[in-house]
Amino acid sequence: MSLCIGVLKETPDGERRVSLVPGDLKAIKALGAEVMVEAGAGTASAYPDAAYAAAGAGIAKSRDELLASAQIVLFVSPQTGLAGPGRSGQLFIGMGDALSKPAPHAAIAKSGAMTLALELVPRITRAQSMDVLSSMATLLGYRGVLLGADALPRVFPLMMTAAGTLAPAKVLVMGAGVAGLSAIATAKRLGASVMAYDVRAAAKEQVASLGAKFLEIEVDSKEAEGTGGYAKAVSEDFLARQRAAMLKAVSDSDVVITTAGVPGKKAPILVTRAMVEAMHPGAVVVDLMAENGGNCEVTKAGETVTVGSAVVLGPTNVVSHLGGHASQMFSRNLLNLLKLIVKKGEMVLDTKDEIIREALVAQSGDVVQPRVREALGLPAPAAS
Repeated sequence: MSLCIGVLKETPDGERRVSLVPGDLKAIKALGAEVMVEAGAGTASAYPDAAYAAAGAGIAKSRDELLASAQIVLFVSPQTGLAGPGRSGQLFIGMGDALSKPAPHAAIAKSGAMTLALELVPRITRAQSMDVLSSMATLLGYRGVLLGADALPRVFPLMMTAAGTLAPAKVLVMGAGVAGLSAIATAKRLGASVMAYDVRAAAKEQVASLGAKFLEIEVDSKEAEGTGGYAKAVSEDFLARQRAAMLKAVSDSDVVITTAGVPGKKAPILVTRAMVEAMHPGAVVVDLMAENGGNCEVTKAGETVTVGSAVVLGPTNVVSHLGGHASQMFSRNLLNLLKLIVKKGEMVLDTKDEIIREALVAQSGDVVQPRVREALGLPAPAAS
C-alpha cells in the first residue's frame, strides 16, 4: 500500500487557507506517495474538490476517514491539526504554535503520533524554500499596507491635478523583517513617502535598497539582535529609550504599520497611547501583531479603536484573506519539506538532518524538541 498523505480541512472561523494545492500533487506522486483530501478543504481558497480529483487525489468524506488512512497529515492551523486523535507512527505537519502553546504536542505524543512544527524550521540557507513564516510574512506586510490605505482619508501617491497638488502620504513601518520589508515595498509602489525603523543595525541597508528612509535612533542595536535572523526580547529600559525617540516620527506619520514580533513571545509594545494621541486627525495605525498581543498599547485584536483623532486597526487572520496565493506559497514550502521526509514512497525521519531535528516536536511518545520541553517545564532530553 502506498504512503498516504492527508490534507485536513481547516476548522478555525475565517481560515481560508489549505495546506496543499492541486498544482503540487504531481510532485507528491513523484515521491511515491498518494494524496487524500478532506472534502471541502480547498473550497475557501478557490481550490474545489474537483481540482484535487483531477490531479489524482482521493476525497475523504470526513476527518475520521482521512485520519484512518493517512500516515502523514498536513494542516495550516494548529487548532486544525493538533486537535487529535493521532495514532502510533502517524506524523502531523503544520504550524504548531509549539513554543507558546506546547500542550497539544504533548497530548499527541502520548498517542504515539509525531508532530513537526513548521515555525521551528531553522532559518538556514538550505531551508529557505521551506520557510513558511517568511512566505506568510511577505503577504502579511502587503495586506497590512492595503488595510492602512483603505482606512486613511487621503491618497498614498503624489498627485498633481487641475484641482491642486496632493502630497504623498507619510508611512512609517516599524520592524524591517520579512513582513516589514514587504510593507515598505508595497507602500513605495503605491507612491507613499516611506520611513522604516528596526532595532537591528543590519536592516538599514535592506530598507535603503527599497527606496525608503531609515529612522535613526541612538540606541545600542546589538542588544536586540538574536540568532537566526530573528529579533530577540529586549530590556524595558531599551524600549523606554526607543519610545522616547519614536514619538516625533509617529506623530508626523499618516500611517504607521507595526510588524515587530519575537518567536514564542508576546509582541513588544512600540507605539504607546501617548504616541497615538499625538497623531494628526485621520491618521491610522495598522498593528499586524494584534494576534500576538500587539505592538501598540491600545490595540484590541479584531477591532478598530479610536484614540484621539486617530484609529488603530488590530486585524487578525490577515494572510487568510489572500487564501489562494497564501495556500500556494504554504503548499510549496510543505512540498519542499516533504522531499526530505518521503523517500521512494516511505516516510523517513532523519534526525541527523538539522531541519528535521529542529522542527520535530513529538516522537516516540515524548516531546523531543529542547525549546518546547523547556516551555512545558520538562528537563532537557537525555543525550542519545
